[in-house]
Amino acid sequence: MLAKLQPWFENPRQKKLGQNLKYDAHVLANHGVQLQGVAHDTLLQSYVLEAHKPHGMDSLAHRHLNYKTVSYEEVTGKGAKQIGFDQVDIDTATRYAAEDADITLRLHEALYPQIARDEKLKFVYEQIELPTAQVLFDIERTGVLLDAQLLADQSHEIGMKLIELEAQAQALAGHPFNLNSPKQIQEILFDKLKLPVKKKTPSGTPSTDEEVLQELALDYTLPKLLLEYRGMAKLKSTYTDKLPRMVDAQTGRVHTSYNQAVAVTGRLASADPNLQNIPVRTQEGRRIREAFIAPPGAVLVSADYSQIELRIMAHLSHDAGLLKAFAAGEDIHRATAAEVFGVNVEEVSSEQRRYAKVINFGLIYGMSAFGLASQLGIERAAAQSYIDRYFARYPGVADYMNHTRELARAQGYVETVFGRRLWLPEIHGGNGMRRQAAERAAINAPMQGTAADLIKLAMIAVHRYLQHEKLHSRIIMQVHDELVLEVPEAELTRIQAELPRLMAGVAQLEVPLEVSVGVGPNWERAH
Repeated sequence: MLAKLQPWFENPRQKKLGQNLKYDAHVLANHGVQLQGVAHDTLLQSYVLEAHKPHGMDSLAHRHLNYKTVSYEEVTGKGAKQIGFDQVDIDTATRYAAEDADITLRLHEALYPQIARDEKLKFVYEQIELPTAQVLFDIERTGVLLDAQLLADQSHEIGMKLIELEAQAQALAGHPFNLNSPKQIQEILFDKLKLPVKKKTPSGTPSTDEEVLQELALDYTLPKLLLEYRGMAKLKSTYTDKLPRMVDAQTGRVHTSYNQAVAVTGRLASADPNLQNIPVRTQEGRRIREAFIAPPGAVLVSADYSQIELRIMAHLSHDAGLLKAFAAGEDIHRATAAEVFGVNVEEVSSEQRRYAKVINFGLIYGMSAFGLASQLGIERAAAQSYIDRYFARYPGVADYMNHTRELARAQGYVETVFGRRLWLPEIHGGNGMRRQAAERAAINAPMQGTAADLIKLAMIAVHRYLQHEKLHSRIIMQVHDELVLEVPEAELTRIQAELPRLMAGVAQLEVPLEVSVGVGPNWERAH
C-alpha cells in the first residue's frame, strides 16, 4: 500500500545522509525502507495542507522548494527506447536516488512545521491520517474472499439479458444498430424518431449522454432500454467478468488498493478493483455483493453510520428542529415531511416521506429549485415552495448555509468538525457555473469531509480494539460510511456488541451517532 500511496516513490530510496556524499546501491537499498516512511509521511502532509493540489514529488519540489527535480524519464528514457531502472548505470541511478532522498527530507522539513503550528491540522495529520495508513495496509493485505463461480453464473445471466435488451431496442428502432455507438444512437433518437434534443455536444451534435437519456426515459421507452443496457454492460465488464481475474493466486482473495490522498474531502478511493462503486439500487448490482463471502466458520459483519451527513448538518447548523428530531430518535425524513407539508408525523404518507428524503439530501448538496423539480418530477414553483417551507421550519440550516458561503469566500476554504481544510479554488473564479459549483461544495464539503473523518476514526478505533483484544476478526473493506468485517462465529456476539460502541464513541456531536450492524454469509446479506 505504501507504494500506492506514493506515486513518486518508484525505487528504493534512503534518508538524506549529506548532500554531497557518494552513495552506492547497497547503501541505498538498506536505507530504502527508512525513506519509504518519510516519503509516505510527506505525501500525507501535503494532502492535509493542500488536498486540492498535486502531491507528486516533482510538483511539491517546484511549489515548496523552487527546485526542478530530475525526472524518471530523463534517467530511463521514453517510449520504445525506455529501459528499466535496473539497467541504469550505478552512478546515474545513485544520483537520481540520492536526489529523491534529499528532496523528500527537505519537503518534510518544509511541510511538517506548517502542520505543527495549527492544532487542528496536527490532529487531522497525526490522529487521523497517519493511523489510517496502517489500518489500510492491513485491510489490503487481508483482502476479500470471492465466490468466482457465482460471478461466472451472474456474468452469463447478464450476457443473456444484454442480448434480450439489444433485440428489444432494435425492434423499437426498426432496424439493427450498435447500442454502444453514440453516433448511431443519435441518428435513431433524433433523426429517425424525432425525440426532443435536450443538450448538444461541444461540436454541436445532439448529446446522448446519461443525463440526456435519463430525461428522455421519463417519456420514451427506447432511451430507458438504452440506459438499462449501459448499466448491465458496465456491471458485466467491470465486475462479473473482471473480478474473478483479479483474485490473487496465493491468497485466493481480491486485494483492492485504498488511495488515501486523492479526494479533497478526505474520503478514501478504492481501485483495482473499485469496491466502492458497486451499484446497490439494482437487483443485479446487489447480487454482485453476494459473491463477497466469508470463509467456513466465519460470517461477514457490516456496520455503518445511520444518516451520518444529516446528523452532521444538525451539529453544524445547531438547528433546533433537527437537533430535537435526532435527539428524540425520530425518522428524520418523516419529521421533515411533517414540517414541510404541515401535517402530524403520524399522518405523513409514503409519498410525502419520499419527497422529504429528496429535499433533505438535495439541500445538503446545494440543490436548486430546478434540480429538486427534476428529481421529484414536479413544477419548479412547487419545488421552490417546498424549499421555502423547509428553510422556514429549519432556519438554522439556512443561516448555516449563508454563513458557510460567506466564510468560503473570505478564506478560500471551509473545514470539517475536526479541522480538515477543504479548499475551494473556484470560489472567486470568473466562470459563473464553476463559482456556483464551488458555493454548493462549500455547503456539502464540511458534511462529507466530517463523515470521512468519522469513518477513518472508526476504522482506527475498531482496528486497535481487535489488536488489543487479540481477536481473529478483521476489517476487510471500507465503503463510504460502512465497515465490513470478517468475523469468526465464536467472536460474533462480542463484535456485534462492541462495534456500535466503538464507532459511536469516536466523537461527541450535538446529536447521537447511530450505527447499524448486519450479519450474513455474504456482503449483501450482511448489509
